[in-house]
Amino acid sequence: MRQALVGTHDPATVHGVEVTVARNRVTEILFAVLTPGADDVPPQSRLVGLCADQLPVSGAGLAFMSTRGHGGTVAASDDAAAELEDLQFTLGEGPCLDASRTGRPVLVPDLVGSGPRRWPAFTDEAQAAGVRAVFALPLRVGAIRVGVLDLYRDAAGGLSSDALREALAFADAATTLLLHLQAGGEGAGLPLDTVPGLDDRAEVHQATGIVSVHAGVGLDEALTLLRARAYAEQRPIADVAQDVLSGRIRFGEDDRWSDDT
Repeated sequence: MRQALVGTHDPATVHGVEVTVARNRVTEILFAVLTPGADDVPPQSRLVGLCADQLPVSGAGLAFMSTRGHGGTVAASDDAAAELEDLQFTLGEGPCLDASRTGRPVLVPDLVGSGPRRWPAFTDEAQAAGVRAVFALPLRVGAIRVGVLDLYRDAAGGLSSDALREALAFADAATTLLLHLQAGGEGAGLPLDTVPGLDDRAEVHQATGIVSVHAGVGLDEALTLLRARAYAEQRPIADVAQDVLSGRIRFGEDDRWSDDT
């Protein structure tokens, strides 16, 4: 593997406690996910699967992030994890966006108790998906936002210091893996442009540009309009984006949408 290891959390101070990640543990995780197997499972899926198996969590999701927000789901260990990522992409709020923006882990051991004040729309939908605790770990190289590793539980409860240390090791491994995917390195399994889920995200960004022109607003506000429509209609934002691209939906200059029938 040619990609250098990236220490995004070495050491880290989380909630006032310094946690040092063992570099050899990060190497072990990378070896496990990048070693070719007979099952043809891509490394990003192996990583979130290992998170679910080896950490005291119910599942895990891995997402690309950028200065504009959630950049697309790379892998999810199960349906609830996939729903968690899709909600944050669609709504533009949630633990992973806060973690990416601040560069600090966002640990929410009781989503029902503390989530509504911070992310009201996300919390309602996440609870409906069976999520009761979320731990969002930012993946960064210096000031560059690479992604977020989201861990969730179907019951409330925090992570012990040992569990957090192990989770941060997985986060370091995930950072290196995402960079490896972007570089299309050997053993990466899939180059960036063929990672599952990114095609839909590309359509969302294309649709955002169209809405920006038709509604006469900036890109950020155009994306907000798309998200609002998707949320109001309880539809995936990718479906709304496809309707915009096909001309079935057109946003007017009054910042309201209208359907072409």
